[in-house]
Amino acid sequence: MNINPDLNDEAIMEELGKRLTQRRIKLALTQQELAEQAGIGKRTLERLEAGASVQISNFIRVLRKLDLLDVLGSVLPETGPRPMDLLKLHGKTRKRASSPRNKYKDKPDTKWT
Repeated sequence: MNINPDLNDEAIMEELGKRLTQRRIKLALTQQELAEQAGIGKRTLERLEAGASVQISNFIRVLRKLDLLDVLGSVLPETGPRPMDLLKLHGKTRKRASSPRNKYKDKPDTKWT
């Protein structure tokens, strides 16, 4: 079941919290048990399940204990360089993005004196 992209941030967080709660119950874990296994406080887990904002590291810890960590890989799949980029870079990989080369595109042509 996909999450509707038209929902606001709070509604998406609430939906994620509901799904985590369902998974926890399916695994027959109490909030206290899951919180202890994940190494977080019970109140943090309550906030997460309620759709409140929590640190991403706590979210990852809970996903790991619910055997859902592999789901993150589908959220941001690893992307490799395109074949043409590999030819241009001669096998090297890019380390950062760069801005357009022509900085003076919008300025009128002036001769240097």
